[in-house]
Amino acid sequence: MSILDAQRICVRRGQRAILDNVSLHAESGDFIAVIGANGAGKSTLLSVLAGLLKPDCGTVLLDGASVHALSGMKLAQRRAYLPQNPRCEWPISVERLVALGLTPTLPAFGGLPSSFGPLITQALRACDLLDHRRQPATTLSGGELARAMLARALVANPDVLIVDEPIAGLDPKHALDTARRLQGLAKSGKLVIASMHDLTLAGRYASRIFALANGHVHGDGAVESTLTPALIRAAFDVDACVSGTQGSLYVDYAGPP
Repeated sequence: MSILDAQRICVRRGQRAILDNVSLHAESGDFIAVIGANGAGKSTLLSVLAGLLKPDCGTVLLDGASVHALSGMKLAQRRAYLPQNPRCEWPISVERLVALGLTPTLPAFGGLPSSFGPLITQALRACDLLDHRRQPATTLSGGELARAMLARALVANPDVLIVDEPIAGLDPKHALDTARRLQGLAKSGKLVIASMHDLTLAGRYASRIFALANGHVHGDGAVESTLTPALIRAAFDVDACVSGTQGSLYVDYAGPP
């Protein structure tokens, strides 16, 4: 069981509050979709939860220990983080790019142990990249690179997975595959937190909605009771119709109110 507990998080940039008194409690088995308009504070919150950004106030605990007090190696062994718009500047193979996700468990010397081969193959298969394993990562399309970076995050089988816009730029097939993959990880006992702009996919596959608006928590709870037209109007300034139930939910937008 993994428990991530963030209490009263504040992040400021000059006079502006990026996050203001934000609290979030999450446990193994949760798939939390963090939603909100551009600039709502989603990416900042995920960076804080991942232990990459220290807040101006508040605490983030992973199983009772501060994520900001853990060594980089220990934190990397427990959680994987995938930033928004990841980049690869070196023409290493896709296989090698994915293998970088195993860095916290690699031996100090020598090459990649043969025992890690099946883990890499499994991650490549899960992200539909087997045919690209020896292709230079710098030649991938934007969507293919996004899938390769997700495979890198998954390859070490982390207890906690924090991903920022994992379906941005993906075609419909791979967006669905990724949403299902994240849901499957949560059902297998992982803790998954992902920022998402596709509210239909968030509503269908996440177990919980966490909505931010102007750096404040605007909603937190089960999908069907939280992802409502009223919340969407307040968070995104658009009217919407929410139909169906979790698993078949659909969000249709009607434009500004």
